[in-house]
Amino acid sequence: MSHQTIIVLDFGGQYNQLIARRVRECGVYCEVKSYKTPLSELKAMDPLGIIFTGGPNSVYLDNSPKVSKDIFDMGIPVLGICYGCQLMAHLLGGKVSTCITSEYGKTETTYDKSCVLFESISELPDTATSWMSHTDYISKLPEGFRITAHTEHCPVAAMENKEKKLYAVQFHPEVNHTFCGLGMIDSFVKNVCGCTGDWTMGSYAQTAIKDIREKVGDGKVLLALSGGVDSSVAAALLAKAVGDKLTCIFVDHGFMRKNEGDEVEEAFRGWGINFIRVNAKDQFMAKLNGVSDPETKRKIIGEEFIRVFEAEAKKIGKVDFLVQGTIYPDIIESGTGDAAVIKSHHNVGGLPDYVDFKEIIEPLRLLFKDEVRALGRELGLSNVLVDRQPFPGPGLAIRIIGEITDEKLLILQDADYIFREEIAKAGLDKSVHQYFAVLTNNRSVGVMGDGRTYDYTLALRAVTTSDFMTADFARLPYELLETVSSRIVNEVRSVNRVVYDVTTKPPATIEWE
Repeated sequence: MSHQTIIVLDFGGQYNQLIARRVRECGVYCEVKSYKTPLSELKAMDPLGIIFTGGPNSVYLDNSPKVSKDIFDMGIPVLGICYGCQLMAHLLGGKVSTCITSEYGKTETTYDKSCVLFESISELPDTATSWMSHTDYISKLPEGFRITAHTEHCPVAAMENKEKKLYAVQFHPEVNHTFCGLGMIDSFVKNVCGCTGDWTMGSYAQTAIKDIREKVGDGKVLLALSGGVDSSVAAALLAKAVGDKLTCIFVDHGFMRKNEGDEVEEAFRGWGINFIRVNAKDQFMAKLNGVSDPETKRKIIGEEFIRVFEAEAKKIGKVDFLVQGTIYPDIIESGTGDAAVIKSHHNVGGLPDYVDFKEIIEPLRLLFKDEVRALGRELGLSNVLVDRQPFPGPGLAIRIIGEITDEKLLILQDADYIFREEIAKAGLDKSVHQYFAVLTNNRSVGVMGDGRTYDYTLALRAVTTSDFMTADFARLPYELLETVSSRIVNEVRSVNRVVYDVTTKPPATIEWE
């Protein structure tokens, strides 16, 4: 089944992924493409609309990313955002100049409510806050355009050519700081482009299941199941599609959170798949004996995972297909156009060569993380798995500073469980995006039961973030922190001090190691 499509054309903007997510939130399928993509290829995708992203360049420089002005003659509506707004003006005969006064951050913006982007948004007042980030501005409109928004320092904060269905905004409607920004995007894709919002996880699941069945046929499918959201949802989708032709190998290295290994196993009980749980804690602990360096820990755990996976996979014989949990941000972050490569993703990197498969199946490669979670619910996965926080592959092994011991592992599992339990009781488990405990290698003097103690310091970390590329520490209520601290020092042996990490990312990372 085909879907109505919007193309997000990437000019190196930091919000390109967010724009695509916002379009998806409107129930409309979209893809991010490089500005270098040939127009013939874009047209072949039969998009109902195109959105130009922002970017760090000035449009009037020779080496700035540009697209052929023929794109405006394709009969496809276009929305330009920030750099994309200026590029539209520049290519169509307008003029872009350097601002006398640059605008960054929240900016009071006055809207012409007769513009189709704004007119259907009843809660949008004539003047409201938008998010600006520019040093250039449109100093002369292209022929056929009119101004539809302005600020104190930006005479063309938005413009339109209604006849040609060309629209542009200098601000960023995709960020939450722009009041009713999502409504503006929704107006473009529905009121201008004519999209009806046919992109749902229910329809996606049906189509994916049908396609997977046709691809697999009588073949065997193998999935390395980590228990994380992506691999769990991929497993559930494959289970619906091919049943007992799927084998999931869940390598429990012993560094999962309290009860988590059992929860993963329970979640897939009765799914009609071959589920193999390998309890390999002793094997991993033996390899990590005496190791304190975090990078060495990661490498040892990664290598040992491959060895355990290899040994188990050999037992099931020849495999035709290998499943990996690639999601859409993995593809975008690996680089499109002139966007920075945030990190390269090699989801099957390091898997043993002997796994002789015809093809890799990536059933989630078109989905953002929130869509993966929605698909998991559609497929009947428990909230325990669907709402699971990001969790590092090495697990608690890198949340224990220094050498790992059985005693430290139990301490951290118990303390982390208390912290997560109290966050949930306070109703903050949805608004705080990641929260966990870290067992430091520091000991300090304390007093318990009128006696001296010399025990571990435990750190709590909780952050809020939209993309995990930057993060702010969560402003947890003092009463909550007091409850968590009191419970940990009273219920968890060998901890006599609890501290809270109030560092943002950057300069820190979310994880400690």
